[in-house]
Parts: sequence; structure tokens; C-alpha cells
Amino acid sequence: MISVNNLSYSYPKSNVEAVRNITFDVHQGEIFGFLGPSGAGKSTTQKLLIKLLQGYKGEVNVLNRPLGNWSGDYFANIGVGFELPNHYLKLTGEENLKLFASFYPTIAHKPAELLRMVELEGHAKKPVESYSKGMKMRLNFVRALMHDPQLLFLDEPTSGLDPGYARMIKDIIFDLKKRGKTIFLTTHNMHDADELCDRVAFMVDGELKLIGSPRELKLQNGQRRVRVETRVEEKLVTQEFEFSGLDQNIDFLKSIGNPNLQSIHSCEESLEEVFLRTTGKSLKANG
Repeated sequence: MISVNNLSYSYPKSNVEAVRNITFDVHQGEIFGFLGPSGAGKSTTQKLLIKLLQGYKGEVNVLNRPLGNWSGDYFANIGVGFELPNHYLKLTGEENLKLFASFYPTIAHKPAELLRMVELEGHAKKPVESYSKGMKMRLNFVRALMHDPQLLFLDEPTSGLDPGYARMIKDIIFDLKKRGKTIFLTTHNMHDADELCDRVAFMVDGELKLIGSPRELKLQNGQRRVRVETRVEEKLVTQEFEFSGLDQNIDFLKSIGNPNLQSIHSCEESLEEVFLRTTGKSLKANG
């Protein structure tokens, strides 16, 4: 669905490349996470892929066609959810969707259906300027779905949402994947990436540092140990054991047979810890 080879880009009047010789592929039906701290080059890469920025170096193919060969019909095949909602604030939620629907040759979802999908049907007739940030984000998200695109670019889709609505958006993303859609997800939220993505790419200072599935990356960088927590006289006691020989480790067998056993966890690193170990950068840092 997307093939990028040695992509580089510099903003006008800048001597520093915002994106520097990056190469990656995104497969059909995949949720591909593009991860990194603010300023790492994630959004710049997405803007290049959706043709908001021009003048790059390298090769980019999207939907089996060189990006430069696409004309206006490109936007009928992709959907974009921007990080910052950009709506016509004086129009209602319904009017905003109808306006954007007029840009496409065919529409798969009616505005009422989309608003109902993200629990905004009760606010359809209200001006968007009265919406909260979370409501604007939900409207922003479903606007990208109205023409049923093959390929979706989502930039921080759960930003500004409370846990319940974030769960709703993630469930919709999973449903889109089940329907064969391909999703390019840009985020600095490692928890979302770990839960949603088939593969992730770590981006820092305009360069790609690592690509792989969240599970593989965590296992490769973790320890082959198990951590057992038991409660002894109101204190929590933690023990760690090597995977090898667990079935014959008397101390381990005693601990898991303890009636005061509290928890058992393998010792793989979190995706955020893998990112920090690989890049030396904090996700909260400005790249």
C-alpha cells in the first residue's frame, strides 16, 4: 500500500533535513505505527504521504502508483484524520460533514450514521464552536471515513479523549482493519501503539531507528525472567526467576503455590522502554 525508499525532506529556508533517508513499507490490511517524540519528523512524513508537502527527495509509491503521478483522484482513495481538528466552527457538526461529503464523487456513510458512530448524534444540529475538544476530535475522526477509503492516515486519533471515548475510537480502528483497511498511525502514545499496531517504526530526529512488531521488539529487548509477588506479613515480597528450569525450581514452585500469591509477570520491557533503549530519547522530549 505504501513503499518509501530513501525519503528526505527539508523545509524552505532550513538547513536541517526534517526527514532523512527513511525507507519502509506498509502492507495491505496492516496498522502501521509511526512513533516518536514531538518534532521527530512523524507529521512531516505523513504530510508528504498525503501530498500536503512537495519537493521531497527519494521514491514514494502509494496504492501501487508513484505519489507524483496521482492527481485529485488520490484523495478519493485516502482518508486523513489530523492531530488538530480543523472544522468550520460556525457550521453544525452535520453541516461540516455534508460540506466535506460534497468534495467526493461517492459517499459510503451518511452524516447521521457517522455522528451516531461516535455518539455525536445528539449534537448534530449544534455549531461546532460549542463542541469540546474531545467532541471535535471525534468529528474529525469520522470525517475521514465518510468515503470509505482504502488507506487511512490518522495522526494522534485518541488525543484529548477520555478513556471511554479513546476505547471507542480504538474499537472502530480495529473494525476498519477487519474490513481490510490499511492504517498509517502517527503517535507518541506507546500504549496505543502497543495495543493497535501490527508493526511500529521508531522515528527520532528525522531518522528511522527501528521497525518491528510490538511483541517482537518487547521480547527481543526483555529479560527471560518471571517476576512473582507474594504478600508476607502485610509486606509485598518480589522474587525473580530465570525461565530456564522453572518446572524444577523449588523456590518458584513454592511461591506460585503460596496462598498469598499476588501476581506473576514476565519481565519483557514496555514499548516505551524499548524506544528509550534504542534511541536514547524520551517520548516527551522535543526532537
